[in-house]
Parts: sequence; C-alpha cells; structure tokens
Amino acid sequence: MPAAFLLFSLLLFISGINIYPQSFRTIVEGSVEITSERISETPVTISTNGSVIINIGTDPRFLRGVELEISAPAAWVQPRFRNMLIMSICNDLYPKSASGITDFTSRQLATAPLPSRLSIIYHIPVRTNHGLRNTTSVIVPTAIIQPESFPILFNLRPIDKGLPPEVENMTFNVTARAIFSDEGAVRLEPRYPPQLRNRPFTVLINDNVITNILEDIILREGENHLVIISENYRNESRRFIVERGKIIDLIIELQDPAPIIIFEGPQNAQIFFDNVPIVQNREPIIAEPGSHEIKYQIGDYTIIRSINVQRGKTYRIALDVNLNIIEED
Repeated sequence: MPAAFLLFSLLLFISGINIYPQSFRTIVEGSVEITSERISETPVTISTNGSVIINIGTDPRFLRGVELEISAPAAWVQPRFRNMLIMSICNDLYPKSASGITDFTSRQLATAPLPSRLSIIYHIPVRTNHGLRNTTSVIVPTAIIQPESFPILFNLRPIDKGLPPEVENMTFNVTARAIFSDEGAVRLEPRYPPQLRNRPFTVLINDNVITNILEDIILREGENHLVIISENYRNESRRFIVERGKIIDLIIELQDPAPIIIFEGPQNAQIFFDNVPIVQNREPIIAEPGSHEIKYQIGDYTIIRSINVQRGKTYRIALDVNLNIIEED
C-alpha cells in the first residue's frame, strides 16, 4: 500500500474534516436504530466489504454520542493482517436506507486503518461539550455529527486489492449504543381549580425560575426540588426523581388558597365555627381569612378559642383530653 495513501487516511481520521460528497458501492448488511433500550444492542455481522447503517431512535437532547463496538475474529490480531482493512464513517447518505449491494452518495467524515484488536470501540460525538476523549481503548474518530445528519454509515473495505483468503472470509460484529448525558427532562402539567383558571404562578426547580412551563425542562438525573409560589393558588413544595435519558410527566394540582380548617375531637363533642355547628361528618371547611371563634362542647363542658386564619394555610383543630393519675402517700 502506498505510504502517501496511508498518511492521507490517517490525517482524515485525526482531523475529522469533511470532504465533498462522493459516490461508492458497498454491501449494506444491516441497520440499527439507537434507543434507550438495551434490546437495541443486537449486533450486525458485516464482511470485509460490508456496511451497517446507524440511525438515532431516541431523544437526541439526552445524547452525548454514539458508541460503535466492533468485535473482530481471533485471527484478525495476527501481525501479518495489520493495515489490510480500512474503516470509514459517512453521513448525509443518499439513499438513507438500503440493503444488499447499494450505490451511495455521502460525505466521508473519517477513515483510518482498522486497529489490530479483538474489540475496537469508536465514540462518535453528537453534541457540543460531549466530553468524549481518546483513550487506550476508545477512539473518537470524528468531529461532532449533528443528530439531524443521521443516519450514518460504518463501512469496512480492503485497503488494497487481493486480500488473503483468511481475511477475505472474516466477519465482524458491529454493536451500536447510545452514550447518554447525565440528564433527563420533566414535563409539567398544571391542573387548575374550576373557579380559578389560568391565574399566574411561579415555578422554581432547584431554586431556578422556570420561564416557560410549556416546554420540556432538561435537568440532571436524580432528585430535584420543585416549588410553586403564587398569590392565586396555594404554595407547594415537592421533590421528584429524574431518570437519565427519560421524560417524566409531573402533574401540578393547583389549589384554591382559601384557608382550610380541619376539626378533630370525640364523637359526642359538638363543634361550632363562629357559632355555626359543624355537622357534615366534620369534613374540612373553607374559611375566610381573618379572626374566627371555635367552640367545643361536651355535655356541660365548653371550651372556646379564637383563631386568626391566613390565606393559603391549613389548620388542624383538635380537642385534647388528658387523663392524669397522681399517686399520693
């Protein structure tokens, strides 16, 4: 193989620069769609002149990149087979789907000799700040490939004509996986009291004001804290869990901010609120803000208290009867 051609291939691989669209023929031996489910990791077996089409079937907002793992046969690591195969990664495919022998027009993003390893792992970034790096076991072969430019094509082909039969008959398994960021999203669904619809309220998540609750909110995975602040509804505070790569629906039950009073006491107690008896199985009542009188009456025993209720508060009022036992000498 001419040294100049190998140098050109390596430069393309390292720099990740695009070149003009080109036409070529290859054997498409399968396609994979990357999703958040592990079941999508079924490998595709390709030959030494074969290709696999990779598409994104999950929400690209949560992707850092795509992992391609190529499992080689044991014989591939023999030194005499080194630099006999070249891999390439292409995007802007036309046609975008195919099987069997196909003529493509595409943009080649990376090309390099296939490493002499049993397991070859490529990480393809699909977003800025992806954090993907070359290591001793992982190769980052391209610059960022935007999700909208998928599908991409991974291709193997001989560097020179006339492969030895041992190499020509080799097959490689290609597995594609999603590399997720540590993010998920929450979708808020406010539900209004019938008498108080579409009044303003403020949502804070992790102390940050959410300016548009109609959009999915991208958050770090794990526990998050939501607060509702409003003069029109009851304030609320709750915690929720965000899972990596998933969107959760969070229902916000907005409540009337009128004060609520809950009464507790013995069954034979008569309860009065502003001299009006509480008779409906002692269900919570809605009160006007301000000062009110509470009266409990059991036989000849009566206790009266005043209470100043505030907007947005809930009050639980209970008659506490203690039995004191005193031992004397």
